[in-house]
Amino acid sequence: MLILYNILLLLASVIGIPYYLLKMALTGKYRKSLIPKLGGRQETILADLPAGRPRIWIHAVSVGEVTAAKPIVAALKARRPDIQVIFSTSTETGQGMARQLLAGVDAFIYFPLDIPFVVRKVIRQAHPDIFVMVETELWPNFLQVCHTRGIKALMVNGRISPRSYLKYKATKFFWRIILRYLDAAAMISEIDAARLREIGLATEKVRIYGNAKYDALAAMASPELHEEMRQRLNIRAGENFLVAGSTHEGEETVIVAVYLEILKRHPDFKLIMVPRHIERAPAVLSLLQQAGLPDIVCMSEINKGRKREKERVILTDVIGDLFKIYSLATIVYCGGSLVPRGGQNILEAAAWGKVIFYGPSMEDFSEEKELLEQAGAGITIRNAAELQAGIFKLLESPQDLAARGARGQAVVEANKGAAARYADFIIGRL
Repeated sequence: MLILYNILLLLASVIGIPYYLLKMALTGKYRKSLIPKLGGRQETILADLPAGRPRIWIHAVSVGEVTAAKPIVAALKARRPDIQVIFSTSTETGQGMARQLLAGVDAFIYFPLDIPFVVRKVIRQAHPDIFVMVETELWPNFLQVCHTRGIKALMVNGRISPRSYLKYKATKFFWRIILRYLDAAAMISEIDAARLREIGLATEKVRIYGNAKYDALAAMASPELHEEMRQRLNIRAGENFLVAGSTHEGEETVIVAVYLEILKRHPDFKLIMVPRHIERAPAVLSLLQQAGLPDIVCMSEINKGRKREKERVILTDVIGDLFKIYSLATIVYCGGSLVPRGGQNILEAAAWGKVIFYGPSMEDFSEEKELLEQAGAGITIRNAAELQAGIFKLLESPQDLAARGARGQAVVEANKGAAARYADFIIGRL
């Protein structure tokens, strides 16, 4: 079965590599990561690690997984300071975030492309005792090489979204074979565990330990981070903000329409727009200008030294600030949900005690949605009219707004503890 997979992989490479090279030449994207993903430029980093200590390789695809990994790494190091941690990401955004957030990591690398000779080379260089994937990232050749070399492969904070589940289920004849190479998996919820068992992982290999993102976000939501962002954006006392986070194409038009209506009742209200993909920032800026909102400043300009003065709209066109920006919000809209994208991480805003509006497409965060809605801190809307009505209702009742936000924050606090369970799960297999 792996032979067929590698034939398909080769065919995909014939098409994919020219595309990525062109993208790299035109935009600069992948310039930092492509060669390391092919096994280059990382040998010295790994060779400098001293021998003789237990070595764990932790992999997180991008920013969301890095956030979940942060408290797990901290818990591992607290329990076993002698452990060496190699940390990999697949994206350049994730790599930057990992280097910024994670303490106690001995080496940062990029995860190799799942090409057999590349995988063998990087695993030989890293020489881990245990490989740990954060959430669900199943690469057949990589797992097969780990199994052949006696390296235990684990999954932590495992989750399988409904969309991913359908894809895995349709090809489970293949994944039943590949999952034999996975030694154990610790999942976020019973739903995720059931999906993994259905795909083919043996029942005795599956555990349920909760969501480590609760630990990460609860710890990160500090007054210091809030003050840092407040000073950077020159936020004055009494300013109110609608923060639209992780928006996708089609959602910004809704946000702009609602914001214009808010201004009719609350002329001093401000807007912070944070597109999910920053390469869309120019298009979002054009949309804001066409709507007659001239008082706009981009975060990149502020980072270069421009001081925000009278601007009512801030467009975030840089990576890594969304979590801190949520601390400034009066009201939050979380994107990827009015369009069929499965939603984005609503816990980030909840950790700051904010009430979050989102659309009906929250399949990837159904558990979080249920918890926050039970607390009254999460509100589903279907269109601009419902979003507008919901915002006006809360703005007219500040006490209710604050109480709902506090209950949502308490939900995040109450669900802490998963990171310690995952750390023990990993250490128990050394």
